Amino acid sequence: MGRYLIRRFAELILTVFLIATATFFLLEAVPGDPLTQRADHLPEQTRAALYQRYGLDKPVMERYLITMKKMCKGDFGESFVYAGQTVTGLLKTKLPVSARLGIQQMLLGVTLGLLLGIVAAMKRGTFIDYLIVGLSVLLISVPHLIFGLLLQKVFAGNLRWFPTIGWPEGKDLWFGGWKYTVLPTLTGCFSYIATYTRLLKTSMLDVVNQDYVLTAESKGLSKSAIIRKHILRNSFIPVMTQLPMSVAMCITGSFFIESIFSIPGIGQYYVTAVNNQDLSIVLGETVLLSILYIAVIFITDILYVFVDPRIQMPGKRSK
Repeated sequence: MGRYLIRRFAELILTVFLIATATFFLLEAVPGDPLTQRADHLPEQTRAALYQRYGLDKPVMERYLITMKKMCKGDFGESFVYAGQTVTGLLKTKLPVSARLGIQQMLLGVTLGLLLGIVAAMKRGTFIDYLIVGLSVLLISVPHLIFGLLLQKVFAGNLRWFPTIGWPEGKDLWFGGWKYTVLPTLTGCFSYIATYTRLLKTSMLDVVNQDYVLTAESKGLSKSAIIRKHILRNSFIPVMTQLPMSVAMCITGSFFIESIFSIPGIGQYYVTAVNNQDLSIVLGETVLLSILYIAVIFITDILYVFVDPRIQMPGKRSK
């Protein structure tokens, strides 16, 4: 167990290093730099001082080594576009906004998806099953952008039930301003509904035909008891391994949804940073979000062992 954890942690560090390196050189390969527009009309001496301040006067490899050294110390640099703005400061202000939006989307979407998955599995082969499966295919096929614009048009534009854009601020950041969150939450929850509906239905249908379920039926257990104690309990193993990835996705924000509804989250700021070639912000956010995703995968591998006792860590002998 200890060797496995050490090996996976080393793989995590190596993966983050490769992502950081690839991101840095890909950004450097983009024509131009983030200071071109600002420095075009400046005197030559001022222009040189500006480039020197941000280290853009140095060769690429030297800047790479400096950047990696700072990142190892937790310093991801300062924004080229917005003076004084750092990656850590950005996360403190923008991440809570994206986190609330994502958590609401996940809670609503996963709950509805699991309920629909149970209904579809129990009503397999019926009209209800086909209706739920068709709805899942539709929800997973249509992009968030389309759903967001459609909801804006109908419920904000025509009916005027909800605001078109905006997000709660200040004391309402976490538990207030619900009218601003309804449409963005609905827009983002559809993919969760589709994913978990299909996932749980498939898992339940696999479990239904297992020997221990047939044995429980032969013993005369009620249908509700079989579903609760045997089918659902074992069907949730794939769901439990999928949930950590959903948590990571919901925290990191949604680029399209935040852009459509003008939500000041990390996703919208990331898109802005890419458009402005704000290299330090793009690199810092990419690395930090990558760390989050990889850490979640690491935790998922460990949870798999606890959720399903039949799975053992490499190197561990079965009794």
